[in-house]
Amino acid sequence: MIEPCLRSIFDGTHQIDYEVIVSDNGSTDGSVDKIRQQFPAVRILENGTNLGFARGNNVGIRAASGEYVLILNPDTIIHDGALDRWLEFADRSPDVGGFGCTVYNPDGTYQESARPFHTPLRDWVVALGLRPLGHLVPALPALEYFWWKGDSERDIDWQTGCCVMFRGDVLAKLGGFDERFFYQFEEVDLCHRVWDAGYRIRFTPAASITHLGGQSVGRFPVRFAIEVSRNRYRYYYKHFGEKGARRCRRIVLTNFRMRRLGYGLVNLIRPSEVLKRRLEMYNALIEWNKLVDPVEFVETGREPKLDQTSPVQST
Repeated sequence: MIEPCLRSIFDGTHQIDYEVIVSDNGSTDGSVDKIRQQFPAVRILENGTNLGFARGNNVGIRAASGEYVLILNPDTIIHDGALDRWLEFADRSPDVGGFGCTVYNPDGTYQESARPFHTPLRDWVVALGLRPLGHLVPALPALEYFWWKGDSERDIDWQTGCCVMFRGDVLAKLGGFDERFFYQFEEVDLCHRVWDAGYRIRFTPAASITHLGGQSVGRFPVRFAIEVSRNRYRYYYKHFGEKGARRCRRIVLTNFRMRRLGYGLVNLIRPSEVLKRRLEMYNALIEWNKLVDPVEFVETGREPKLDQTSPVQST
């Protein structure tokens, strides 16, 4: 997906000076050679292996020389003039350290890319299936901004890592992404630290992209779903302490059990192979989260295997 992404940058950016850096996490599909042939201006950093989102992006961040650094997934399309308008907005906002933009799905619908921070209360609302009440009670603590669809400027807690921009000096001050996060929650944590450092995260609809989504994880749903749980515990431990990490485990198990119940009922009425695989995934997630000690996992890396109860060193 990276070729149309790069083409959208070069064809749609007209007024600013910029550099494009590709941090390649050990791709084996010939992408590097194709990029060199079609986009000779791109600087390619070959990592040789899959470093994950945080470490892979930090390689690029350390090599970047721009006043602003845009973190961009390869499965995205930059809309014409978006970067020009985004930089104009950023230049007018000196007290802002991070910047969000409008993200659309491939069918043109709005994709919720700006969200409030995870907290125990907000995650309980999601786990218990109370999220729909937010459309009736906008003040309900949840993980979305109800009645807002990215159509106005506003402060946001965090912007999804598929497309988020930061001031270069702020990133340097914070050290980029926390490399303990491999997949998911790394951008949430970084935006949290931007706010903690005294800067705001500001959203503007003046810039927009299309996010195709799911191109990196669709083949390994259980593997990546467990990785999300790992990073959720890392996030909770970092920002809410040991007590928060243990509370997080109860929230996660409630969430997965509620989902398994709901999809199980649907599967009884309209059975399908897709639902069967989804239920198998929830069974694996529940088993892993039942056995894991979140504090021990974060502190030592020890976690349970799915086929036995003895702990093993995390890889």
